[in-house]
Amino acid sequence: MADAFADVPRFLRLKLALLGGAFRRSPWQVVGLVIAALYGIGMTVLLVAALIAARFVPDVASVRSIVIVAGAVVTTGFLLLPLVFGVDDTLDPRKFALFGIPRTRLAVGLAAGSILSVPAIALAISALATVVTWSHGFWLVLLAFLSAVIATATSVLAGRVATAVAGFLLDTRRARELTGVIGVLLIVLISPLVLSLSNVDWGAQGLSVVTIFADILRWSPMGAAWAVPADTAVGNGGTAVLELLIALAMLAALWLAWRALVGHMLVTPSRSGEVKTYSGLGWFGVMPGTAWGAVAARSLSYWGRDARYWVSLIMIPVIPIVILAAFGVVHAIPGNYPALLPLPIMVLFLGWAAHNDVAYDGTAIWLHIVAGTTGLADRIGRLVPLLFIGVPLIVIGTAVSVYFYGDAHVALALVGVTVCELFVGLGLSSVTSTLVPYPVPKPGDSPFAQPQSVGAAAAAVQGFSIAVIFVLSAPAITFGVLGVFVDESWFAASLWAGLVVGVLALVGGVLGGAAIFNRRGPQMLAAAVRAA
Repeated sequence: MADAFADVPRFLRLKLALLGGAFRRSPWQVVGLVIAALYGIGMTVLLVAALIAARFVPDVASVRSIVIVAGAVVTTGFLLLPLVFGVDDTLDPRKFALFGIPRTRLAVGLAAGSILSVPAIALAISALATVVTWSHGFWLVLLAFLSAVIATATSVLAGRVATAVAGFLLDTRRARELTGVIGVLLIVLISPLVLSLSNVDWGAQGLSVVTIFADILRWSPMGAAWAVPADTAVGNGGTAVLELLIALAMLAALWLAWRALVGHMLVTPSRSGEVKTYSGLGWFGVMPGTAWGAVAARSLSYWGRDARYWVSLIMIPVIPIVILAAFGVVHAIPGNYPALLPLPIMVLFLGWAAHNDVAYDGTAIWLHIVAGTTGLADRIGRLVPLLFIGVPLIVIGTAVSVYFYGDAHVALALVGVTVCELFVGLGLSSVTSTLVPYPVPKPGDSPFAQPQSVGAAAAAVQGFSIAVIFVLSAPAITFGVLGVFVDESWFAASLWAGLVVGVLALVGGVLGGAAIFNRRGPQMLAAAVRAA
């Protein structure tokens, strides 16, 4: 057994060397690391102070509930975050495959080295602070210390297992993109729960809500270790014994899983992404054999295959769900009026989605420039994918909205508002994408990665684009609102206002963007090269 820990000092020194190497990067990266470290230290100090102060709170039951819930959330975070967002594993077991280290010794050493990280250190210190929280007797102190060790080891091993799974099974670009999208969707979709909790009167009902969660989480593998001293302190000794058994079983299961993963990864190479083969010309065989048709086929291929595009499409229908959930929690919109909101919100962001479309080409924009593609052909071709999506969305979305609203007359306003938003957004995008392109994730990068050069310019362009769409769509929106609350005759005015403003904005934006493209081709290529 002692041989299993023989390499622990070496792995600890290796991890310290890796941490020290992080401070030999560029000055700005070092500044970011220092800020992150200071933030972690500050949060740890505050948390330790709160746990020590909790020792003197007379209501031990309330402290019990808060500690169990907070501890379970932290342990769950160690398990889920690497799976969802992935991490750069500096102690990947595959890097040690040629050193001939026995599996058990390597698993122990890598697990020990993982303790030397900011999250793990902060967790260990905070867990030890709970010993003070439950220092109501000698045996309770020993039990709290044992539980703190188990909770810390469980969290670290959970992180190691999750990181190994993410690095081994999710190491292809497509897999990382998919898990990232799923993670973001889960975060967005649980927002109604967060909003519901924010609507709770925490002053009067907060502790009862936390207690309900604590009574559930104490039986979970993630919360059992934190619940052992807490339930012992309130006199539930028998329950604490069962929780201790659950915590030990979870720790043992994680250790066996980690040891098995290390052994498997030592003899299994990294996966490589599957190379897809395509037959035929795809969209190039469908679109007209003209300059704008070629640009449209290229854009349609990008929107269908490039994760940077389809991630934004996936998020568009999620946005109204969150907004409606927020309104539903606070009961801000009565009756059937919420049925009128999702479609305009989705179309608004769909039209806005192309405001920086040229930047997504990267250095490939040179194809358009050296081929002598006219600005008009480029601008029209890039609008085709969004028109292919937007027009059916408006038709189907209007029918669904009318069905749930219960009045067919409102269809006129919905068509007017949504067509105006889509056309204004596309016309404006035709101008902004050539006039003020800003850096975006490079082709092949994660759609959630942001270039370091993105700053105030990007925020200004995004905010300006949304504001202009709102302003130019205001007449159609205003007439639509009057039709809902005043007189149905305003619905026709909303339709015509939306069509007229939308068509004028689309034509003007395409012509203006074409002229800018013809004049700024070299500047756009230079901007793409700088961002590469």
